[in-house]
Amino acid sequence: MNHDPDPMTTPVPEQPSGVETPQPGPTAATSAGLEDALAAKTKEVERLQDRLLRLQAEFDNYKKRMVREKTEFLKFANESLLLEFLPVLDNLERALASARAEAAPSALADGIEMIVRLFLGTLEKFGVKPMDAAGKPFDPSLHQAVAQVEAPDGSENLVVDEIQKGYLLEGRVLRPAMVRVSRAAAAGADDAASGEGDRA
Repeated sequence: MNHDPDPMTTPVPEQPSGVETPQPGPTAATSAGLEDALAAKTKEVERLQDRLLRLQAEFDNYKKRMVREKTEFLKFANESLLLEFLPVLDNLERALASARAEAAPSALADGIEMIVRLFLGTLEKFGVKPMDAAGKPFDPSLHQAVAQVEAPDGSENLVVDEIQKGYLLEGRVLRPAMVRVSRAAAAGADDAASGEGDRA
């Protein structure tokens, strides 16, 4: 009788305790692929961080611009109303000049002067200030020339006098000053005057 062991039932010898079965290590191709993937993810993170910083900077600029625009709006929100008050002040100043032109100053002139000062002080609280144009070089951004006059001293393009006072609102022109501007005397007039002097 054959007593050879059945290969199907032969027990597999057990591995000694504490000994691990060796696993196949990563190939060179797998390692290179992982490095490429890591490099790609690193670049993506850097790109997203850069985009985030740009968006944050843009938002900060937006907030600053909104604050600036709001401040500018509040400064000039009353511009049309203040402009309507200026003709009233013009008439008060004309009345004051007329009263001061009298032989003896009157109580009326003092009263008008007090009202003018009060009016100017109130306007100044809202950022309105009168221009000082007389004797200054003509500036078309500040002055509106309504006439030219010949200057005896030959000066040209200077404000000779104000017909209507100009005003600034927070440094910006609220109403330009209406002025007369100097010009040099015409050459023909100078020659004629010189000729008359020679004949004399």
